[in-house]
Amino acid sequence: MTVAAPEELLADAARVLPDVVDLRRRIHRAPELGLELPGTQAHVLEAIDGLGLDVRTGDTVTSVVADLAGDRGGPIVLLRADMDALPMPEDTGLEFASEIDGAMHACGHDAHTAMLVGAARLLADRRASLPGTVRLMFQPGEEGFHGARHMIEEGALTDVSAAFALHVSPNLPSGTVWTKGGPLMASADELYITVTGKGGHASTPYLANDPMPVAAEIVQALQVLVTRRINTFDPVVITITQMKAGTTNNVIPETVELVGTLRGVSEAGRKQATESMNRLVEGIASAHDMRAELYVKRGYPVTNNDDESASFALRVARELLGSDAAGRMPTPVMGAEDFSYVLQQTPGAMSFLGVCPPGENPARAHACHSNRMMLDEDALRVGTALYAALAIEFLAHGTAGDTTR
Repeated sequence: MTVAAPEELLADAARVLPDVVDLRRRIHRAPELGLELPGTQAHVLEAIDGLGLDVRTGDTVTSVVADLAGDRGGPIVLLRADMDALPMPEDTGLEFASEIDGAMHACGHDAHTAMLVGAARLLADRRASLPGTVRLMFQPGEEGFHGARHMIEEGALTDVSAAFALHVSPNLPSGTVWTKGGPLMASADELYITVTGKGGHASTPYLANDPMPVAAEIVQALQVLVTRRINTFDPVVITITQMKAGTTNNVIPETVELVGTLRGVSEAGRKQATESMNRLVEGIASAHDMRAELYVKRGYPVTNNDDESASFALRVARELLGSDAAGRMPTPVMGAEDFSYVLQQTPGAMSFLGVCPPGENPARAHACHSNRMMLDEDALRVGTALYAALAIEFLAHGTAGDTTR
């Protein structure tokens, strides 16, 4: 396998980079949340207008699906970018910072969208040589709204042979690419625990049945569960992030509410942790003559990269950028992604693109979901070229398998 004219692809990506950066900044200034992103959708539609694409918008969400058909038939390869922002303030001080209170592109979805638009331009210029179709999937609602699932239900994956996605990371060296086969990102479930005791006066706890220390005991026991009941090589992470109880300083509350998350890298580990938590929560409460209920709101499944597709993406990245600019990740990331729904339906892979800001140490840069998260916009040239290269090479061979030539 040889990436067709890598120098030419990178040069063309550099040529469109100013437009990619401009689009990214326009989206960044006006972040939108959830499944309804009319402004962002309009930016995308305007940016791809005139490229000769077969464009469809969603019926239930503000998505965009655009097919770029080559002149020689062949399979369909999908490239995906998510478009939504996060409900949080921005404190970067950038000249193009969010103008919407309580909303920020802190996970790089603005960059994903802009890079995919840039790749569409590179691919449109090469339409005559494409032996197949490139499907561009611009998705809303990745941040907890299951947007990929909505788009799948509306037919985004119809006849797709493989799917690829990029995700930026300020904690990786700028312009580098990283991926792995198997679990790449974790599942993510929400935890809600209610401990019910008996309220009373703070001066006479023996006349009440105080749920506060029992709730605290549950929090501690959950960590023992992780280290002593779960296989170290099939890890889970249980994090309690909120404890809600009480109304004033001299009243023992009747209930305590705990909120948190469960993350795992396999369905077996996820299931074992859920069953074990149920026993633990109920058992500790019962030992103190109280009741406790655990509710698990299931979130995104594990993001499982197809082994062949991940190896393919790594080979393409190395041939495009050089062997030192792409690597295989040693472990999964415990964040979650709804590209997992796509990978449940079709072979494919997600890769991480390093975007550490110039002059910063990747290990210390503000991570995704930080109110101060920033990225190196020059790295968007690499992402634009890589999106295009993945599609070109897949269609050239019709497979992500052994494409050695």
